[in-house]
Amino acid sequence: MWKYIKSKLDEKYSDNENYHSLSTILPYFKPYLGRTLLALGLAIPIGALDAVIALALKPYMDIVMMDKQMNSAWYLPILIVLFTTVQGTLNYLATYMNDWVGGRVTNDLKIVLYSKLMRQTCGFFDKQTSGKVLKAYNNDADKSCNSLLSNMKTCISRLFSSLSLIGVLFYNSWQLAIIAVIVLTCAMVPLVKIKSAIKSIYNRSEGENAKVLTTYNEAFAGHKIISAYNLYELKKNQFEKLVKTVFGLRIKITQHVSWLSPMMHIIVSIGIALVIGLGSYLIVQGKLTAGQFVSFITALIMLYTPIKGLGNNAKGISTCMCAMERVVSKLDKIPYLTDKPDAVDFPIFNNQISFEDVFFYYEKNKPVLKGITFNVKKGETIALVGNSGGGKSTIVNLLPRFYQIKGGDIKFDGISVDNIKMDSLRDNIAIVFQDNFLFEGTIRENIMLGNLNATEEQLQKAIRESYLEDFIAEQKNGLDTPIGERGMLISGGQKQRIGIARAFLKDAPILVLDEATSALDNQAEHIVQQAIDNLMKDRTVFVIAHRLSTIQNADRIAVINEGLLTELGTHEELMSIPNGEYKKLYNMQFTNV
Repeated sequence: MWKYIKSKLDEKYSDNENYHSLSTILPYFKPYLGRTLLALGLAIPIGALDAVIALALKPYMDIVMMDKQMNSAWYLPILIVLFTTVQGTLNYLATYMNDWVGGRVTNDLKIVLYSKLMRQTCGFFDKQTSGKVLKAYNNDADKSCNSLLSNMKTCISRLFSSLSLIGVLFYNSWQLAIIAVIVLTCAMVPLVKIKSAIKSIYNRSEGENAKVLTTYNEAFAGHKIISAYNLYELKKNQFEKLVKTVFGLRIKITQHVSWLSPMMHIIVSIGIALVIGLGSYLIVQGKLTAGQFVSFITALIMLYTPIKGLGNNAKGISTCMCAMERVVSKLDKIPYLTDKPDAVDFPIFNNQISFEDVFFYYEKNKPVLKGITFNVKKGETIALVGNSGGGKSTIVNLLPRFYQIKGGDIKFDGISVDNIKMDSLRDNIAIVFQDNFLFEGTIRENIMLGNLNATEEQLQKAIRESYLEDFIAEQKNGLDTPIGERGMLISGGQKQRIGIARAFLKDAPILVLDEATSALDNQAEHIVQQAIDNLMKDRTVFVIAHRLSTIQNADRIAVINEGLLTELGTHEELMSIPNGEYKKLYNMQFTNV
Protein backbone atom coordinates (compact mmCIF):
# COMPACT_ATOMS: atom_id res chain seq x y z
CA MET A 1 0.00 0.00 0.00
CA TRP A 2 2.78 2.43 1.00
CA LYS A 3 4.66 1.71 -2.24
CA TYR A 4 1.51 2.33 -4.27
CA ILE A 5 0.79 5.62 -2.48
CA LYS A 6 4.42 6.72 -2.87
CA SER A 7 4.41 5.90 -6.59
CA LYS A 8 1.29 8.02 -7.10
CA LEU A 9 2.79 10.89 -5.13
CA ASP A 10 6.01 10.57 -7.15
CA GLU A 11 4.03 10.84 -10.37
CA LYS A 12 2.24 13.98 -9.19
CA TYR A 13 5.00 15.83 -7.36
CA SER A 14 8.23 14.47 -8.88
CA ASP A 15 9.23 17.94 -10.14
CA ASN A 16 8.66 19.61 -6.77
CA GLU A 17 11.97 20.19 -4.94
CA ASN A 18 10.41 20.16 -1.48
CA TYR A 19 8.61 16.88 -2.15
CA HIS A 20 11.73 15.29 -3.58
CA SER A 21 13.79 16.40 -0.58
CA LEU A 22 11.26 15.05 1.90
CA SER A 23 10.79 11.77 0.03
CA THR A 24 14.56 11.25 0.09
CA ILE A 25 15.11 12.15 3.77
CA LEU A 26 12.02 10.56 5.37
CA PRO A 27 13.15 6.92 4.76
CA TYR A 28 16.00 7.60 7.20
CA PHE A 29 13.35 7.92 9.91
CA LYS A 30 11.95 4.43 9.16
CA PRO A 31 14.21 2.51 11.64
CA TYR A 32 12.89 4.81 14.37
CA LEU A 33 9.33 4.95 13.10
CA GLY A 34 7.73 4.18 16.48
CA ARG A 35 9.58 6.93 18.33
CA THR A 36 9.11 9.33 15.42
CA LEU A 37 5.35 8.82 15.41
CA LEU A 38 5.28 9.13 19.20
CA ALA A 39 7.27 12.38 19.09
CA LEU A 40 4.96 13.83 16.43
CA GLY A 41 1.84 12.30 17.97
CA LEU A 42 2.53 13.98 21.29
CA ALA A 43 2.32 17.31 19.48
CA ILE A 44 -1.42 16.73 18.91
CA PRO A 45 -2.54 16.85 22.57
CA ILE A 46 0.10 19.52 23.30
CA GLY A 47 -1.57 21.77 20.73
CA ALA A 48 -5.15 20.71 21.48
CA LEU A 49 -4.80 21.43 25.21
CA ASP A 50 -4.28 25.12 24.42
CA ALA A 51 -8.05 25.38 24.12
CA VAL A 52 -8.66 24.26 27.72
CA ILE A 53 -7.83 27.59 29.36
CA ALA A 54 -9.89 29.59 26.88
CA LEU A 55 -12.81 27.18 27.16
CA ALA A 56 -12.70 27.24 30.98
CA LEU A 57 -13.01 31.02 31.09
CA LYS A 58 -16.60 30.97 29.78
CA PRO A 59 -18.21 29.18 32.77
CA TYR A 60 -15.83 30.98 35.15
CA MET A 61 -16.91 34.40 33.89
CA ASP A 62 -20.61 33.56 33.62
CA ILE A 63 -20.89 31.66 36.93
CA VAL A 64 -18.38 33.39 39.20
CA MET A 65 -17.99 36.91 37.82
CA MET A 66 -21.55 37.47 36.64
CA ASP A 67 -23.73 35.19 38.84
CA LYS A 68 -21.40 35.35 41.91
CA GLN A 69 -21.68 31.56 42.45
CA MET A 70 -18.29 30.34 43.64
CA ASN A 71 -19.37 26.84 44.68
CA SER A 72 -20.35 25.85 41.18
CA ALA A 73 -16.92 26.58 39.63
CA TRP A 74 -14.37 25.74 42.37
CA TYR A 75 -12.87 23.00 40.21
CA LEU A 76 -11.96 25.27 37.27
CA PRO A 77 -8.59 26.61 38.60
CA ILE A 78 -7.59 23.04 39.55
CA LEU A 79 -8.46 21.79 36.08
CA ILE A 80 -6.42 24.56 34.47
CA VAL A 81 -3.36 23.67 36.60
CA LEU A 82 -3.89 19.95 35.90
CA PHE A 83 -4.19 20.37 32.15
CA THR A 84 -1.22 22.77 32.05
CA THR A 85 0.88 20.22 33.98
CA VAL A 86 -0.12 17.48 31.55
CA GLN A 87 0.69 19.74 28.61
CA GLY A 88 4.12 20.62 30.06
CA THR A 89 4.93 16.95 30.70
CA LEU A 90 3.91 15.99 27.17
CA ASN A 91 5.97 18.87 25.78
CA TYR A 92 9.06 17.59 27.67
CA LEU A 93 8.53 14.05 26.33
CA ALA A 94 8.02 15.32 22.78
CA THR A 95 11.17 17.47 22.95
CA TYR A 96 13.19 14.53 24.30
CA MET A 97 11.89 12.22 21.57
CA ASN A 98 12.55 14.87 18.91
CA ASP A 99 16.17 15.26 20.00
CA TRP A 100 16.70 11.49 20.29
CA VAL A 101 15.22 10.64 16.90
CA GLY A 102 16.74 13.72 15.23
CA GLY A 103 20.16 12.86 16.62
CA ARG A 104 20.02 9.21 15.52
CA VAL A 105 18.78 10.06 12.04
CA THR A 106 21.43 12.77 11.72
CA ASN A 107 24.11 10.24 12.67
CA ASP A 108 22.82 7.73 10.11
CA LEU A 109 22.69 10.42 7.45
CA LYS A 110 26.21 11.61 8.26
CA ILE A 111 27.52 8.05 7.96
CA VAL A 112 25.96 7.71 4.50
CA LEU A 113 27.28 11.13 3.45
CA TYR A 114 30.75 10.30 4.79
CA SER A 115 30.75 7.05 2.83
CA LYS A 116 29.81 8.95 -0.30
CA LEU A 117 32.50 11.53 0.43
CA MET A 118 35.14 8.81 0.70
CA ARG A 119 34.11 7.47 -2.71
CA GLN A 120 34.48 10.83 -4.43
CA THR A 121 37.16 11.09 -7.08
CA CYS A 122 40.44 12.93 -6.68
CA GLY A 123 39.05 15.49 -9.12
CA PHE A 124 36.29 16.30 -6.63
CA PHE A 125 38.79 16.99 -3.83
CA ASP A 126 41.00 18.99 -6.19
CA LYS A 127 38.16 21.49 -6.65
CA GLN A 128 36.73 21.62 -3.11
CA THR A 129 37.84 23.40 0.04
CA SER A 130 37.78 21.86 3.51
CA GLY A 131 35.17 24.42 4.58
CA LYS A 132 32.79 23.51 1.76
CA VAL A 133 33.11 19.81 2.52
CA LEU A 134 32.50 20.37 6.23
CA LYS A 135 29.42 22.50 5.58
CA ALA A 136 27.97 20.22 2.93
CA TYR A 137 28.61 16.84 4.53
CA ASN A 138 28.27 17.66 8.23
CA ASN A 139 26.56 20.94 9.09
CA ASP A 140 23.76 20.61 6.53
CA ALA A 141 22.91 17.17 7.89
CA ASP A 142 22.46 18.69 11.36
CA LYS A 143 20.27 21.49 10.05
CA SER A 144 18.10 19.28 7.86
CA CYS A 145 17.30 16.34 10.18
CA ASN A 146 17.14 18.01 13.57
CA SER A 147 15.29 21.03 12.20
CA LEU A 148 12.94 18.87 10.13
CA LEU A 149 11.57 16.98 13.12
CA SER A 150 11.49 20.09 15.30
CA ASN A 151 9.62 22.04 12.63
CA MET A 152 7.23 19.15 12.00
CA LYS A 153 6.48 18.98 15.73
CA THR A 154 5.91 22.75 15.84
CA CYS A 155 3.65 22.64 12.76
CA ILE A 156 1.57 19.74 14.12
CA SER A 157 1.30 21.34 17.55
CA ARG A 158 0.23 24.67 16.09
CA LEU A 159 -2.15 23.00 13.64
CA PHE A 160 -4.06 21.20 16.41
CA SER A 161 -3.76 24.21 18.68
CA SER A 162 -5.31 26.32 15.91
CA LEU A 163 -8.05 23.76 15.22
CA SER A 164 -8.97 23.46 18.89
CA LEU A 165 -8.91 27.22 19.39
CA ILE A 166 -10.97 27.77 16.23
CA GLY A 167 -13.41 25.24 17.69
CA VAL A 168 -13.63 27.40 20.84
CA LEU A 169 -14.22 30.46 18.64
CA PHE A 170 -17.14 28.85 16.82
CA TYR A 171 -18.47 27.41 20.07
CA ASN A 172 -18.72 30.91 21.51
CA SER A 173 -19.78 32.90 18.42
CA TRP A 174 -19.87 31.78 14.81
CA GLN A 175 -20.12 35.40 13.60
CA LEU A 176 -16.91 36.48 15.35
CA ALA A 177 -15.22 33.20 14.37
CA ILE A 178 -15.74 33.86 10.66
CA ILE A 179 -13.98 37.23 10.99
CA ALA A 180 -11.12 35.62 12.93
CA VAL A 181 -10.63 32.87 10.32
CA ILE A 182 -10.64 35.36 7.43
CA VAL A 183 -7.97 37.45 9.18
CA LEU A 184 -5.97 34.29 9.92
CA THR A 185 -6.04 33.32 6.24
CA CYS A 186 -4.86 36.77 5.18
CA ALA A 187 -1.97 36.53 7.65
CA MET A 188 -0.82 33.19 6.18
CA VAL A 189 -0.66 34.30 2.52
CA PRO A 190 2.73 36.11 2.63
CA LEU A 191 4.46 32.99 4.00
CA VAL A 192 4.16 31.22 0.65
CA LYS A 193 6.80 33.40 -1.02
CA ILE A 194 9.39 33.37 1.77
CA LYS A 195 11.42 30.31 0.74
CA SER A 196 11.90 31.38 -2.88
CA ALA A 197 12.81 34.90 -1.73
CA ILE A 198 15.67 33.85 0.54
CA LYS A 199 16.87 30.60 -1.11
CA SER A 200 19.59 32.10 -3.33
CA ILE A 201 20.79 34.47 -0.59
CA TYR A 202 20.85 31.66 1.96
CA ASN A 203 22.85 29.34 -0.31
CA ARG A 204 25.34 32.13 -1.00
CA SER A 205 25.56 32.79 2.74
CA GLU A 206 26.35 29.12 3.36
CA GLY A 207 29.08 29.31 0.71
CA GLU A 208 30.66 32.27 2.49
CA ASN A 209 30.37 30.49 5.83
CA ALA A 210 32.26 27.58 4.26
CA LYS A 211 35.05 30.01 3.39
CA VAL A 212 35.17 31.06 7.04
CA LEU A 213 35.70 27.44 8.07
CA THR A 214 38.38 27.05 5.40
CA THR A 215 40.15 30.13 6.76
CA TYR A 216 40.21 28.62 10.24
CA ASN A 217 41.58 25.35 8.84
CA GLU A 218 44.29 27.24 6.95
CA ALA A 219 45.21 29.16 10.11
CA PHE A 220 45.70 25.82 11.84
CA ALA A 221 47.58 24.02 9.06
CA GLY A 222 49.55 27.04 7.85
CA HIS A 223 50.46 28.66 11.16
CA LYS A 224 54.21 28.32 10.53
CA ILE A 225 53.99 30.13 7.18
CA ILE A 226 51.82 32.83 8.74
CA SER A 227 54.40 33.28 11.50
CA ALA A 228 57.44 33.05 9.23
CA TYR A 229 56.18 35.71 6.82
CA ASN A 230 54.41 37.88 9.42
CA LEU A 231 51.08 37.48 7.67
CA TYR A 232 49.03 38.29 10.76
CA GLU A 233 47.66 41.59 9.49
CA LEU A 234 47.00 40.30 5.97
CA LYS A 235 45.14 37.24 7.21
CA LYS A 236 43.21 39.30 9.76
CA ASN A 237 42.10 41.75 7.05
CA GLN A 238 41.06 38.90 4.75
CA PHE A 239 39.09 37.29 7.55
CA GLU A 240 37.50 40.63 8.50
CA LYS A 241 36.35 41.13 4.90
CA LEU A 242 34.91 37.62 4.85
CA VAL A 243 32.91 37.93 8.07
CA LYS A 244 31.57 41.30 6.90
CA THR A 245 30.32 39.62 3.73
CA VAL A 246 28.63 36.91 5.82
CA PHE A 247 27.08 39.61 8.01
CA GLY A 248 25.78 41.46 4.95
CA LEU A 249 24.11 38.33 3.59
CA ARG A 250 22.60 37.56 6.98
CA ILE A 251 21.12 41.06 7.09
CA LYS A 252 19.69 40.56 3.59
CA ILE A 253 17.90 37.45 4.81
CA THR A 254 16.60 39.42 7.78
CA GLN A 255 15.39 42.17 5.42
CA HIS A 256 13.47 39.59 3.38
CA VAL A 257 11.92 37.93 6.42
CA SER A 258 11.63 40.45 9.26
CA TRP A 259 8.84 42.44 7.57
CA LEU A 260 6.56 39.47 8.20
CA SER A 261 6.36 39.99 11.97
CA PRO A 262 5.20 43.64 11.88
CA MET A 263 2.80 42.79 9.05
CA MET A 264 1.40 39.96 11.16
CA HIS A 265 1.01 42.33 14.11
CA ILE A 266 -0.93 44.78 11.94
CA ILE A 267 -3.19 42.11 10.45
CA VAL A 268 -3.78 40.52 13.87
CA SER A 269 -4.56 43.89 15.46
CA ILE A 270 -7.13 44.54 12.72
CA GLY A 271 -8.72 41.17 13.47
CA ILE A 272 -8.84 41.82 17.20
CA ALA A 273 -10.27 45.32 16.64
CA LEU A 274 -13.02 43.95 14.40
CA VAL A 275 -13.85 41.22 16.92
CA ILE A 276 -13.99 43.69 19.83
CA GLY A 277 -16.21 46.03 17.82
CA LEU A 278 -18.64 43.35 16.69
CA GLY A 279 -18.44 41.54 20.03
CA SER A 280 -19.40 44.69 21.90
CA TYR A 281 -22.41 45.08 19.62
CA LEU A 282 -23.49 41.45 20.18
CA ILE A 283 -23.16 41.83 23.97
CA VAL A 284 -25.34 44.95 23.93
CA GLN A 285 -27.87 43.09 21.77
CA GLY A 286 -27.89 40.21 24.26
CA LYS A 287 -26.65 37.75 21.65
CA LEU A 288 -23.34 37.13 23.45
CA THR A 289 -22.59 36.68 27.16
CA ALA A 290 -19.60 38.24 28.88
CA GLY A 291 -18.20 34.76 29.52
CA GLN A 292 -18.47 33.85 25.84
CA PHE A 293 -16.78 37.10 24.86
CA VAL A 294 -13.86 36.70 27.30
CA SER A 295 -13.45 33.07 26.29
CA PHE A 296 -13.52 34.09 22.62
CA ILE A 297 -10.96 36.92 23.06
CA THR A 298 -8.64 34.62 25.04
CA ALA A 299 -8.82 31.91 22.35
CA LEU A 300 -8.29 34.52 19.66
CA ILE A 301 -5.19 35.96 21.34
CA MET A 302 -3.81 32.44 21.92
CA LEU A 303 -4.47 31.69 18.25
CA TYR A 304 -2.92 34.89 16.94
CA THR A 305 0.13 35.05 19.25
CA PRO A 306 2.13 32.33 17.44
CA ILE A 307 0.95 33.74 14.11
CA LYS A 308 2.72 37.02 14.89
CA GLY A 309 6.01 35.17 15.21
CA LEU A 310 5.63 33.18 12.02
CA GLY A 311 8.32 35.26 10.32
CA ASN A 312 11.01 33.61 12.41
CA ASN A 313 9.38 30.21 11.99
CA ALA A 314 9.27 30.69 8.24
CA LYS A 315 12.95 31.56 8.26
CA GLY A 316 13.72 28.38 10.24
CA ILE A 317 11.65 26.20 7.92
CA SER A 318 13.20 27.77 4.82
CA THR A 319 16.69 27.25 6.26
CA CYS A 320 15.84 23.63 6.98
CA MET A 321 14.49 23.02 3.46
CA CYS A 322 17.48 24.70 1.79
CA ALA A 323 19.87 22.56 3.85
CA MET A 324 17.80 19.49 3.04
CA GLU A 325 17.96 20.20 -0.69
CA ARG A 326 21.75 20.40 -0.53
CA VAL A 327 21.94 17.14 1.45
CA VAL A 328 19.64 15.40 -1.03
CA SER A 329 21.78 16.63 -3.92
CA LYS A 330 24.72 14.82 -2.28
CA LEU A 331 22.65 11.66 -1.70
CA ASP A 332 21.40 11.66 -5.29
CA LYS A 333 24.84 12.25 -6.78
CA ILE A 334 26.24 9.22 -8.57
CA PRO A 335 30.04 8.91 -8.24
CA TYR A 336 31.83 9.85 -11.45
CA LEU A 337 33.94 6.69 -11.25
CA THR A 338 32.03 3.45 -10.67
CA ASP A 339 32.54 -0.21 -11.43
CA LYS A 340 31.01 -1.53 -14.62
CA PRO A 341 28.31 -4.19 -14.08
CA ASP A 342 30.62 -6.82 -15.61
CA ALA A 343 33.83 -5.62 -13.90
CA VAL A 344 36.24 -8.36 -12.86
CA ASP A 345 38.74 -8.82 -10.04
CA PHE A 346 42.36 -7.84 -10.57
CA PRO A 347 44.04 -10.58 -12.62
CA ILE A 348 46.90 -12.71 -11.36
CA PHE A 349 49.64 -10.37 -12.58
CA ASN A 350 52.07 -12.39 -14.75
CA ASN A 351 52.98 -10.35 -17.79
CA GLN A 352 52.95 -6.58 -18.17
CA ILE A 353 51.21 -3.23 -17.73
CA SER A 354 50.50 -1.49 -21.03
CA PHE A 355 49.95 2.23 -21.60
CA GLU A 356 48.25 2.46 -24.99
CA ASP A 357 47.98 5.94 -26.49
CA VAL A 358 46.82 7.43 -23.17
CA PHE A 359 45.29 10.91 -23.23
CA PHE A 360 44.22 12.88 -20.18
CA TYR A 361 43.26 16.40 -19.16
CA TYR A 362 42.03 18.06 -15.97
CA GLU A 363 40.44 20.90 -17.94
CA LYS A 364 39.13 20.62 -21.48
CA ASN A 365 41.45 21.88 -24.21
CA LYS A 366 44.39 21.69 -21.79
CA PRO A 367 45.80 18.18 -22.30
CA VAL A 368 48.23 16.88 -19.69
CA LEU A 369 49.05 13.56 -21.38
CA LYS A 370 49.17 13.39 -25.18
CA GLY A 371 49.21 9.83 -26.42
CA ILE A 372 51.54 8.13 -23.91
CA THR A 373 52.51 4.59 -25.01
CA PHE A 374 54.90 2.18 -23.25
CA ASN A 375 54.94 -1.21 -21.52
CA VAL A 376 56.23 -2.20 -18.09
CA LYS A 377 57.02 -5.87 -17.58
CA LYS A 378 56.35 -7.72 -14.36
CA GLY A 379 59.20 -7.19 -11.89
CA GLU A 380 60.58 -4.22 -13.85
CA THR A 381 61.41 -0.85 -12.27
CA ILE A 382 60.65 2.12 -14.48
CA ALA A 383 61.57 5.66 -13.49
CA LEU A 384 59.63 8.68 -14.71
CA VAL A 385 61.65 11.89 -14.98
CA GLY A 386 61.20 15.27 -16.61
CA ASN A 387 60.39 18.86 -15.91
CA SER A 388 57.76 19.77 -13.31
CA GLY A 389 54.21 19.72 -14.65
CA GLY A 390 55.14 17.38 -17.49
CA GLY A 391 52.64 14.67 -16.49
CA LYS A 392 54.68 12.20 -14.42
CA SER A 393 52.39 12.17 -11.38
CA THR A 394 49.34 12.05 -13.64
CA ILE A 395 50.60 8.81 -15.19
CA VAL A 396 50.89 7.03 -11.84
CA ASN A 397 47.60 8.52 -10.64
CA LEU A 398 45.85 6.82 -13.56
CA LEU A 399 47.14 3.39 -12.50
CA PRO A 400 44.79 3.05 -9.48
CA ARG A 401 42.10 4.99 -11.36
CA PHE A 402 42.23 8.08 -9.21
CA TYR A 403 41.10 9.79 -12.42
CA GLN A 404 39.30 8.56 -15.52
CA ILE A 405 41.38 8.24 -18.68
CA LYS A 406 40.08 10.53 -21.43
CA GLY A 407 41.51 8.53 -24.31
CA GLY A 408 43.47 5.34 -24.93
CA ASP A 409 43.78 2.64 -22.29
CA ILE A 410 45.87 1.12 -19.51
CA LYS A 411 45.85 -2.67 -19.40
CA PHE A 412 46.99 -5.16 -16.81
CA ASP A 413 47.81 -8.42 -18.60
CA GLY A 414 45.50 -7.36 -21.40
CA ILE A 415 42.55 -6.34 -19.19
CA SER A 416 41.49 -2.69 -19.35
CA VAL A 417 41.75 -0.73 -16.11
CA ASP A 418 38.13 0.32 -16.68
CA ASN A 419 37.01 -3.32 -16.55
CA ILE A 420 38.63 -4.08 -13.19
CA LYS A 421 36.81 -3.55 -9.90
CA MET A 422 38.33 -0.46 -8.30
CA ASP A 423 38.66 -1.95 -4.82
CA SER A 424 40.40 -5.02 -6.25
CA LEU A 425 42.64 -2.84 -8.43
CA ARG A 426 43.72 -0.66 -5.53
CA ASP A 427 44.33 -3.67 -3.29
CA ASN A 428 47.12 -4.60 -5.68
CA ILE A 429 48.85 -1.21 -5.84
CA ALA A 430 50.85 0.28 -2.96
CA ILE A 431 51.79 3.96 -3.06
CA VAL A 432 54.40 5.90 -1.11
CA PHE A 433 53.87 9.63 -1.63
CA GLN A 434 56.25 12.53 -1.16
CA ASP A 435 54.34 13.54 1.96
CA ASN A 436 52.70 10.41 3.31
CA PHE A 437 49.51 11.31 5.12
CA LEU A 438 49.45 9.94 8.64
CA PHE A 439 46.24 9.83 10.64
CA GLU A 440 45.88 10.99 14.20
CA GLY A 441 46.69 7.96 16.36
CA THR A 442 49.67 5.77 17.14
CA ILE A 443 52.58 4.38 15.12
CA ARG A 444 50.99 0.92 15.25
CA GLU A 445 47.60 2.13 14.02
CA ASN A 446 49.13 3.95 11.05
CA ILE A 447 51.30 1.01 9.95
CA MET A 448 48.44 -1.47 10.34
CA LEU A 449 46.38 0.49 7.82
CA GLY A 450 48.35 -1.41 5.18
CA ASN A 451 46.76 -4.67 6.34
CA LEU A 452 44.33 -4.61 9.24
CA ASN A 453 44.56 -8.41 9.52
CA ALA A 454 48.36 -8.57 9.63
CA THR A 455 49.94 -10.79 12.27
CA GLU A 456 52.42 -9.52 14.85
CA GLU A 457 55.17 -11.34 12.93
CA GLN A 458 54.24 -9.54 9.69
CA LEU A 459 54.13 -6.21 11.55
CA GLN A 460 57.58 -6.72 13.05
CA LYS A 461 59.01 -7.71 9.66
CA ALA A 462 57.63 -4.52 8.09
CA ILE A 463 59.21 -2.50 10.91
CA ARG A 464 62.60 -4.14 10.37
CA GLU A 465 62.51 -3.73 6.60
CA SER A 466 61.58 -0.05 7.03
CA TYR A 467 64.42 0.64 9.51
CA LEU A 468 61.99 1.75 12.20
CA GLU A 469 63.30 -0.48 15.02
CA ASP A 470 65.64 2.07 16.59
CA PHE A 471 63.11 4.90 16.36
CA ILE A 472 60.37 2.79 18.00
CA ALA A 473 62.75 1.53 20.69
CA GLU A 474 63.52 5.13 21.69
CA GLN A 475 59.84 5.85 22.34
CA LYS A 476 58.49 5.38 25.85
CA ASN A 477 55.30 3.78 24.54
CA GLY A 478 56.94 2.02 21.59
CA LEU A 479 54.50 1.19 18.82
CA ASP A 480 51.69 2.78 20.80
CA THR A 481 53.31 6.22 20.73
CA PRO A 482 50.89 8.95 19.50
CA ILE A 483 52.18 10.83 16.44
CA GLY A 484 49.75 13.77 16.45
CA GLU A 485 47.47 15.03 13.71
CA ARG A 486 49.09 14.46 10.30
CA GLY A 487 52.13 13.06 12.14
CA MET A 488 53.16 16.50 13.42
CA LEU A 489 55.07 15.02 16.39
CA ILE A 490 57.63 13.13 14.30
CA SER A 491 60.17 14.06 11.60
CA GLY A 492 59.75 13.83 7.85
CA GLY A 493 62.04 10.82 7.57
CA GLN A 494 60.17 8.99 10.31
CA LYS A 495 56.86 9.74 8.60
CA GLN A 496 58.19 8.34 5.33
CA ARG A 497 59.41 5.15 6.97
CA ILE A 498 56.01 4.64 8.61
CA GLY A 499 54.47 5.08 5.14
CA ILE A 500 56.94 2.53 3.75
CA ALA A 501 56.14 0.07 6.56
CA ARG A 502 52.45 0.51 5.71
CA ALA A 503 53.24 -0.37 2.07
CA PHE A 504 55.24 -3.41 3.25
CA LEU A 505 52.22 -4.71 5.13
CA LYS A 506 50.01 -4.23 2.09
CA ASP A 507 52.40 -6.46 0.11
CA ALA A 508 50.97 -5.41 -3.26
CA PRO A 509 52.64 -6.63 -6.49
CA ILE A 510 52.74 -3.10 -7.96
CA LEU A 511 54.48 -0.23 -6.18
CA VAL A 512 54.37 3.50 -6.91
CA LEU A 513 57.03 5.78 -5.40
CA ASP A 514 55.96 9.38 -6.01
CA GLU A 515 59.03 11.48 -5.13
CA ALA A 516 59.26 9.58 -1.84
CA THR A 517 62.60 11.11 -0.81
CA SER A 518 62.55 14.55 -2.44
CA ALA A 519 61.56 16.41 0.74
CA LEU A 520 64.23 14.84 2.97
CA ASP A 521 67.73 15.89 3.95
CA ASN A 522 70.69 13.75 2.92
CA GLN A 523 70.91 11.73 6.13
CA ALA A 524 67.18 11.02 6.27
CA GLU A 525 67.14 10.28 2.54
CA HIS A 526 69.90 7.68 2.94
CA ILE A 527 67.94 5.73 5.57
CA VAL A 528 64.63 6.06 3.71
CA GLN A 529 66.28 5.00 0.43
CA GLN A 530 67.51 1.82 2.11
CA ALA A 531 63.97 1.09 3.27
CA ILE A 532 62.68 1.80 -0.25
CA ASP A 533 65.25 -0.57 -1.75
CA ASN A 534 63.89 -3.32 0.51
CA LEU A 535 60.32 -2.45 -0.49
CA MET A 536 61.11 -2.57 -4.22
CA LYS A 537 62.31 -6.19 -4.18
CA ASP A 538 60.24 -8.57 -6.32
CA ARG A 539 57.73 -5.88 -7.29
CA THR A 540 56.80 -3.96 -10.41
CA VAL A 541 57.81 -0.42 -9.55
CA PHE A 542 57.01 3.05 -10.89
CA VAL A 543 59.41 5.67 -9.52
CA ILE A 544 59.05 9.44 -9.84
CA ALA A 545 62.15 11.29 -8.73
CA HIS A 546 63.77 14.67 -9.29
CA ARG A 547 67.07 13.45 -7.85
CA LEU A 548 68.41 11.35 -10.68
CA SER A 549 70.92 9.66 -8.36
CA THR A 550 68.05 7.66 -6.90
CA ILE A 551 66.92 6.13 -10.21
CA GLN A 552 70.12 5.31 -12.12
CA ASN A 553 69.67 1.63 -11.33
CA ALA A 554 66.14 1.53 -12.71
CA ASP A 555 65.62 -1.01 -15.49
CA ARG A 556 64.36 1.77 -17.74
CA ILE A 557 63.91 5.51 -17.53
CA ALA A 558 61.05 7.34 -19.25
CA VAL A 559 61.44 11.07 -19.92
CA ILE A 560 58.05 12.83 -19.79
CA ASN A 561 57.89 16.44 -20.94
CA GLU A 562 54.77 18.48 -21.71
CA GLY A 563 52.62 15.36 -21.77
CA LEU A 564 54.78 13.45 -24.24
CA LEU A 565 57.08 10.45 -23.85
CA THR A 566 60.24 11.91 -25.40
CA GLU A 567 62.84 9.30 -24.41
CA LEU A 568 62.82 5.74 -23.04
CA GLY A 569 65.74 3.49 -22.16
CA THR A 570 68.39 2.61 -19.58
CA HIS A 571 70.58 5.23 -17.96
CA GLU A 572 73.46 4.35 -20.29
CA GLU A 573 71.28 4.39 -23.40
CA LEU A 574 69.81 7.80 -22.58
CA MET A 575 73.19 9.28 -21.72
CA SER A 576 74.44 8.23 -25.14
CA ILE A 577 71.86 10.36 -26.97
CA PRO A 578 73.53 13.60 -28.17
CA ASN A 579 71.71 16.62 -26.74
CA GLY A 580 69.16 14.25 -25.17
CA GLU A 581 66.74 15.62 -22.60
CA TYR A 582 67.75 13.09 -19.94
CA LYS A 583 71.41 13.89 -20.51
CA LYS A 584 70.68 17.61 -20.04
CA LEU A 585 68.84 16.93 -16.79
CA TYR A 586 71.67 14.72 -15.57
CA ASN A 587 74.36 17.23 -16.44
CA MET A 588 72.47 20.05 -14.68
CA GLN A 589 72.39 18.04 -11.47
CA PHE A 590 75.85 16.49 -11.48
CA THR A 591 78.23 18.51 -13.65
CA ASN A 592 76.55 21.98 -13.62
CA VAL A 593 77.02 22.08 -17.40
